[in-house]
Amino acid sequence: MLGILGKKLGMTQVFTENGSLVSVTAIEAGPCPILKVNEKSLQLGFEAIAEKHLSKPVLGYFKKLQLNPCKVIHEVVKDPSKEYKIGDQVKVDIFKEGDFVDVSGTSIGKGFQGGMKRWHWHGGPQTHGSMSHRRIGSLGSSTTPGRTWTGHHLPGHLGNTRVTTQNLKIIKVDLENNILLVKGSVPGNKNNYLFIRQAKKKKPKAAATK
Repeated sequence: MLGILGKKLGMTQVFTENGSLVSVTAIEAGPCPILKVNEKSLQLGFEAIAEKHLSKPVLGYFKKLQLNPCKVIHEVVKDPSKEYKIGDQVKVDIFKEGDFVDVSGTSIGKGFQGGMKRWHWHGGPQTHGSMSHRRIGSLGSSTTPGRTWTGHHLPGHLGNTRVTTQNLKIIKVDLENNILLVKGSVPGNKNNYLFIRQAKKKKPKAAATK
């Protein structure tokens, strides 16, 4: 099993065994019931939801499985060496302290922003009669190409996009309360839904020898 669904609870600080103070994010991870078993993946659910909040097709899907409705549904890659069946629960014990994970979520939406905040423009001159401090400025030549290039950095909507924070170290695993403490911050506001999976670029063995 390479991943689990969770919810961001907030940030706090903990002391490590060597006495260092570390900022961590508390994540409620699982338990996630298995809704469907595919050849290479599993369909997981997370967080109970009242039947009145579901459409009839979705409600019928859960009744057919004879499982309680879940608010979030996501597919994860399964461990080919293990056998799974519908109704089993995936818990936070798939990870252990010292593992590295990638956490995906929706970033905080910041609304419409100017180019200096959105793209970190340096801005125009501040003196000598300049009237263009934070404006867009010239967009394109009047000759060649005579237009604005696609993808040009301009003011617009900032945030509220899918973001993945990579290589976060797990500081503590609380199986009793289904809590993960990971070093650093993760995308989104408090109560934001997350997908936590085994890190692709950093393996536990490499972390242990470091």
